[in-house]
Amino acid sequence: MDKKFIKDLKDTLSIKKNVLLIPHSSPDADALGSCLALYHFLRNDHEVHIISPNEFTEILKFLPSSEDIIIYDEEKDKTHELFQIANVIFTLDFNSLSRAKNLSHLIAKSSARKIMIDHHQNPENYCDLKYSDPKMSSTSEMVYDVINSLNSNKINLNIAYCLYTGIVADTGSFRFPSTTSKTLLVGSKLVNYGVNVTEVFEKLHNNFQFSRLKLLGITLNNFKKVDGLPVIYTCLSEEDQNKYNFKKGDSEGFVNFGLTVYGIVCSVIFIENKEDGLIKISFRSKGDFKVNIFASKYFNGGGHEHAAGGISKLNLNDTEAKFLNDIKKFINEN
Repeated sequence: MDKKFIKDLKDTLSIKKNVLLIPHSSPDADALGSCLALYHFLRNDHEVHIISPNEFTEILKFLPSSEDIIIYDEEKDKTHELFQIANVIFTLDFNSLSRAKNLSHLIAKSSARKIMIDHHQNPENYCDLKYSDPKMSSTSEMVYDVINSLNSNKINLNIAYCLYTGIVADTGSFRFPSTTSKTLLVGSKLVNYGVNVTEVFEKLHNNFQFSRLKLLGITLNNFKKVDGLPVIYTCLSEEDQNKYNFKKGDSEGFVNFGLTVYGIVCSVIFIENKEDGLIKISFRSKGDFKVNIFASKYFNGGGHEHAAGGISKLNLNDTEAKFLNDIKKFINEN
């Protein structure tokens, strides 16, 4: 933990401020868990609001005070008002302003003190204070360190619940390579505040509609193996999504099924989004295959070594053809 970062953060928060907490677009459990934990930690001493660039999956609405999150797409006027009076802006679980989508320009032009807490590689230099560590399991684990350093006595069940959920989700229930002995220790400490680990698992993984099971079936049926390579991929067309009433978050985790196949080291899912005019891509890998490098080089993306995202502005068929060409080239060069 960077002592200078904590000192500067303490100075920044020494008097009452108007604080905004911003997760990345389409926020996941780690992004929302870290935002909500800081929200509960700061709200008694500061005026605090969480603003999400867009809606998040209903699955995460069990998190304490998730109902207080402002959705920019639904409350644009209120969002602009809050940005105008903000003194401090935290950007959580992202390190490139483009990840904030329609909030990026508001963050960039704001005169508020900007604070980044994030665990992705290659951070941009848009903030005044930065706690960036790609070796950490999750932003939620980093927020635990921050809160613990600022005032450990203020950690309560709500904070613990949010942080534990974020850590569990981003570590695959403590099984991804980013999980360390410290990660397990932090998880243990959070459980001691009363977190029900079974309940968190049920809420995250066993809380979907029947239509999602049917959508998973389509996804599994669409998997293809790249000839001669330890790579597997699948596609979800907009027609597939509409047929089974696709909602944000429904495809979460689908890409991981590819890695359950013997000998496969890279799994990819392409999800068509005609409204935005692009294909959203998720990459997962294991071993020495670094999908963040591949995503950055070929699909305007990035992320972690074993979990990354990207986009394509081509149609679904052309994206598939480009991927097949690019993945063969990438593997041959590496």
